[in-house]
Amino acid sequence: MSKRQLCILGSTGSIGCNTLDVVRLHPDKFQIISLAAHASVDVIFAQCVEFKPKNVVLVSAEHAAILSEKLAIANILDITVLSGEQALVDIAEETNTDTVMAAIVGAAGLLPTLAAVNAGKRVLLANKEALVTSGAIFMRAVKESGAQLLPIDSEHNAIFQCLPVNQQTKIGDCNLLDNGINKILLTGSGGPFRTLAVDALEFVTPDQACNHPNWDMGRKISVDSATMMNKGLEFIEAKWLFNVQAEDIKVVLHPQSTIHSMVQYKDGSVIAQMGNPDMRTPIAHALSFPDRINSGVEPLDFFNTPAFEFQDVDFKRYPNLKLAIDACSAGQAACTALNAANEIAVAAFLNGQVKFTDIFKINETSVKKFVSQEVDNINDAIALDKQARIFAQTLLSDFTVVSSANATE
Repeated sequence: MSKRQLCILGSTGSIGCNTLDVVRLHPDKFQIISLAAHASVDVIFAQCVEFKPKNVVLVSAEHAAILSEKLAIANILDITVLSGEQALVDIAEETNTDTVMAAIVGAAGLLPTLAAVNAGKRVLLANKEALVTSGAIFMRAVKESGAQLLPIDSEHNAIFQCLPVNQQTKIGDCNLLDNGINKILLTGSGGPFRTLAVDALEFVTPDQACNHPNWDMGRKISVDSATMMNKGLEFIEAKWLFNVQAEDIKVVLHPQSTIHSMVQYKDGSVIAQMGNPDMRTPIAHALSFPDRINSGVEPLDFFNTPAFEFQDVDFKRYPNLKLAIDACSAGQAACTALNAANEIAVAAFLNGQVKFTDIFKINETSVKKFVSQEVDNINDAIALDKQARIFAQTLLSDFTVVSSANATE
């Protein structure tokens, strides 16, 4: 069997590095054709030395020039270094790759991910914001192009694994009810503040918010986990991936993060996918689907695993999750605005400009502002995303400035 030809969008982030960890175990199965990141020169240089891609993109032209110089000094002359957002699109759709790992965080990943879809690739979707921002538009492109979409988020990958085989080939066009399924149970750990007094949330710092009890993630997604906005975005993503409505999805708090999600069947059966909290498991599953390969992750040790706990969600503690669930029912404009505003609000929190609890206020105000706007095509979605970001930015001055000692780069 020939090797899969991989393009990794976001190769220096957590998902990208974990993808390369799996690839490293299987040099006979995968070849790295393209790597892309924003500005992490040292990390992507090391990846170039090891994996020898044909093309590398750094969005920052300044950092791309630095990388080119480093490669020249190392006498590595057969790698083409490109820069700019269009270059991301170009490598995502180029003909010499068949599989694209879409792992760029945030709405910045939308256009290159959509380019890979339009080119009919196997797309490993780790960028949930692409679906949140463009929903039906994105899924229509998948159907029209014949692209194969495989979910990487541990929760959606778990749901995928728990589906009947005949539904695994119909992502975006599933009919779960007719296949005996009446509920998707989307699990979430509750983040680092699950037991903190609600009135203390106003005073938490970025470092505390990024200290996730189970997962090692980037700072933006760690804050989203602390607010449970991450689960809200996953809720919206699940609607589109599995062709269900908001009422067909239930969020369940599971602090141990060993059950990654579950599917509830009509006959009373619940099928769960379990494993250690390590992203290499869903990455390996999607890379090799429908086969199974070694991911480098040890199997779950049931004799040394903490007891499973399950709790209902307290929306007073997690108002961002409720806002996302409501946006899922309200329509595309609400979802697009929510994601855009949240990226601005989280960045402001990490920079010490607003309090943790202000993230919800900025998100809620932004959704109310744009909920009625029409989003009929990808240009509408991109325009609304931009408008919502500008609007959310104007809201920042309305909130209390936090001590710069709490801010982190």
